[in-house]
Amino acid sequence: MAIYDPKSLHADEFINHEEILETIRYAEENKHNIPLIDSLLEKARPQKTAHGVHCAGLTHREASVLLACDIPEKVEEMYRLAEEIKLAFYGNRIVIFAPLYLSNYCVNGCVYCPYHAKNKHIARKKLTQDEVRAEVIALQDLGHKRLAIEAGEDPVNNPIEYILECIKTIYSIKHKNGAIRRVNVNIAATTVEEYRMLKEAGIGTYILFQETYNKKSYLELHPTGPKHDYDYHTEAMDRAMEGGIDDVGLGVLFGLEGYQYEFAGLLMHAEHLEAVHGVGPHTISVPRVKHADDIDPDAFDNGLSDELFEKIIACIRIAVPYTGMIISTRESQEVREKALKLGISQVSGGSRTSVGGYTEEERPHDSEQFDVADQRSLDEVVKWLMDLGEIPSFCTACYREGRTGDRFMTLCKNGQILNCCHPNALMTLAEYLVDYASPETKKTGMALIERELEKIPREQVRELARQHIADIYSSNRRDFRF
Repeated sequence: MAIYDPKSLHADEFINHEEILETIRYAEENKHNIPLIDSLLEKARPQKTAHGVHCAGLTHREASVLLACDIPEKVEEMYRLAEEIKLAFYGNRIVIFAPLYLSNYCVNGCVYCPYHAKNKHIARKKLTQDEVRAEVIALQDLGHKRLAIEAGEDPVNNPIEYILECIKTIYSIKHKNGAIRRVNVNIAATTVEEYRMLKEAGIGTYILFQETYNKKSYLELHPTGPKHDYDYHTEAMDRAMEGGIDDVGLGVLFGLEGYQYEFAGLLMHAEHLEAVHGVGPHTISVPRVKHADDIDPDAFDNGLSDELFEKIIACIRIAVPYTGMIISTRESQEVREKALKLGISQVSGGSRTSVGGYTEEERPHDSEQFDVADQRSLDEVVKWLMDLGEIPSFCTACYREGRTGDRFMTLCKNGQILNCCHPNALMTLAEYLVDYASPETKKTGMALIERELEKIPREQVRELARQHIADIYSSNRRDFRF
């Protein structure tokens, strides 16, 4: 039997089945242990220090106790704490991105994804470089600066050379005032050598969802194809780190397996990265199983209510205070709005989950990976965020200034968000308002920027940001950054 060891490089040891079962038992036994719950909430609370703000976070076992707790007033306290932590480290900024689907050719047999190899009626598409260029121009014309590229696993149709060529094409396109400044990559688990190639191509975050941490369920859900190899998939982030990629993004597909198991496994994976590499995940995503071409989410009996989903988000935020959290357009506007207050720091906007979807006037459905619940335009999403008091941010400065991995976490922990990320967010929002926004959004945004500039603590930074924003409003000068 494998022994739990967060410093091990073997999947069965850092995601240990017996440890997860014991964690779930412990959480159930202590879910009404008010002295313990109070002590955990106090441990997780942000503390001001001489160097900024510090948060201890929680272990997978401690956080599982909070998740199991069903005492209404304690749950409300968790929600307030999650919001406090989010504001302490990320402020009221919400980073915006869009997925770009390059190809839906796939050799795997994943039973929850319409791209599975046995699906013979879905339209298979792979973008040429000219089509990539057209998609990127369409995305730039919406106002996007940050993309997450997606492709099925197919060594013939989607080899690493194709992915690298697409990244080069994306970065090369400068249309009007538009530019994609950060390309995150969500492709199948691969080798250290290929991760090194992705790093050299200038990617931002490497994203790979585990889908499920339960090995037995994983093997059943991935019956055929290279993704069937649980260990190779689960150990991918270690190979990515070895290849020089220090920003990695985790996630599970909630609904495939019991949520308590996935929650504990997800946090154990974060602890493992911290223990081995000195830095945890840059982001954690929280997708839920959704309807797609030939996929019925009701076929999976682990679906989550919206209320439970919100509780999971809050508990993740409390457990890993410095990690970015992402919610996509899989979720409705209502769900996303609640999630923003519980720790989410990144959202997609104006997303299309089909290959070649951005150049189509009408949203195509024939090659979507999943149904999009929030179908609003990017402009509508930007306006909505501002109406909620959030700052829509198109910032990519940390990535391009080399503040990745532990260097970004140091910035976050030292409380420099208001002097660095806050003005960067305002300047990129100003770019969006001038170049792409509707008149109403522009009016709302300019008023918000004026208010938010006053929150920048350092006078020199505040006045320089104000000058840069004035330059953006009055000229074609772009891409200022701290």
